[in-house]
Amino acid sequence: MKNFAELINALESTNKTNAKIDAIIDYLERAPDDDKLWFIALFTGKRPKRNVNTNFMKEWALEITQLPFWLFQESYSSVGDLGETLSLILPPPIEKIEKSLSEWMNEIIGLKTKTEAEKKEFVLNSWNGLDYTERLIFNKLLGGSFRIGVSSKTLINSLTKFSGQEASTLMHSLMGKWQPDEVSFKELISAENINPDNSKPYPFCLAYPLEKDLEDLGKPDEWLIEYKWDGIRGQIIRRNDEVFIWSRGEELVTEQFPEIAETVKAMKGNFVIDGEILAVKECNVLNFNELQKRLNRKTLTKKILAEIPIEVFAYDILELEGTDLREKPISARRAMLAELLLNEAPENIKISQAIDFENWSQLDLIRENSREINSEGLMLKQKNSHYHSGRKKGDWWKWKINPMTIDAVLIYAQKGSGRRSAYYTDYSFAVKSGDKLVTIAKAYSGLTDKEIMEVSKFVNKNAIEKFGPVRTVKAELVFEIAFEGIGFSNRHKSGVALRFPRILRWRKDKTVDEIDDIEEIKKLIQ
Repeated sequence: MKNFAELINALESTNKTNAKIDAIIDYLERAPDDDKLWFIALFTGKRPKRNVNTNFMKEWALEITQLPFWLFQESYSSVGDLGETLSLILPPPIEKIEKSLSEWMNEIIGLKTKTEAEKKEFVLNSWNGLDYTERLIFNKLLGGSFRIGVSSKTLINSLTKFSGQEASTLMHSLMGKWQPDEVSFKELISAENINPDNSKPYPFCLAYPLEKDLEDLGKPDEWLIEYKWDGIRGQIIRRNDEVFIWSRGEELVTEQFPEIAETVKAMKGNFVIDGEILAVKECNVLNFNELQKRLNRKTLTKKILAEIPIEVFAYDILELEGTDLREKPISARRAMLAELLLNEAPENIKISQAIDFENWSQLDLIRENSREINSEGLMLKQKNSHYHSGRKKGDWWKWKINPMTIDAVLIYAQKGSGRRSAYYTDYSFAVKSGDKLVTIAKAYSGLTDKEIMEVSKFVNKNAIEKFGPVRTVKAELVFEIAFEGIGFSNRHKSGVALRFPRILRWRKDKTVDEIDDIEEIKKLIQ
């Protein structure tokens, strides 16, 4: 654990990408292969399931420290992270436990079959043999909230530099449902793990926001233009009569879309299709809020299946009969996709519409009108482009419509975590509902560090009530909130849900009397 703790300290002490890459490579050069395998697993989201109740961890820590509960709560509120709070309040260790990362992980996984008394004994003994950073890592692993500020790109670049492998090959090797007990570090890093089963997806090809004038892109006939849809980007895989549906977040979502799985199962051949999973009814794409009603349900009732039918708008084909097509131009891949869908004629899988246009000036109007069909804007893809792993500037661009905006007032604030744990960075906003206020959105981004400090001072001076870490504040600060979409929602007091809300600007020129009214906001819903 010592080497891993040193790595975490190094990563947390810098925001420079090159320094993080150097720290990761240094760790990989020193750590045993089993530890390196667990490092990759943890940094790609393959955490073990939580086998210890975090409420018990709090109780055990309070037994040791004899701190009153209110003081612990205040400390937790100030720090913003449970694992860190526990590490800070516990007394220094009396012993020194020397175990590798893989040994710790195996013991943590083994807690699944232990009694509560055995779990308590293990946790207390571990706390007593770990220093602050090791204890923090241990708590995060136990609590199932291991998150460190390293992007997937930084991780891949580090592994590429260490191994000499191509980045795209490594990305593909790390994807899918592999587990540390099923593969070795050598197999993973040398990409011998690329096709261990039929389910493995490819790394998604992503687009950059358009940063050029349309005229600078070249000839219009060199580009494929499609609508950008707001659904769930997914890969639909059919290999050897098995069907898998992967989300862009590397989550296997096959069971959430049984009608799509059944359709693909009935098709012939082997293929991997990239497309957008959407709620579509009577040929109209529904608001994302409708699609969301289908997600993360244990069971899908006949009523839900009927009320919110699903279709896939297919963008691309990445593999056909075992052949990787990603190096072919998208014009060729799209022709193959069209032929496959024409021959099989799946009712709920359709090729995405290619937008016909003669000159660049026509596109702006098409983009502006895209919200009318619940589209986010346009995708621009060079017809000769390959299917890259991740983003590559120049080949694919996304050109989104301007966001919708409302004016709302700050009513709740909560402190952030990490370097922002001393400041209020998490905000809830409200709008008018008659002569009252109703909460409409939460937002965590959009303010500068200077503005965050200003807001935090206001909250400290004008807090009305405390609810754990949350502060109710005087309704005085008005902000312009931007969002991508809006829909009716029974889960929100306001009756509406905003899609991707964020702070656009602090409206110091406006008072609470000038914020928007919920009934007017509802008129934005199509």
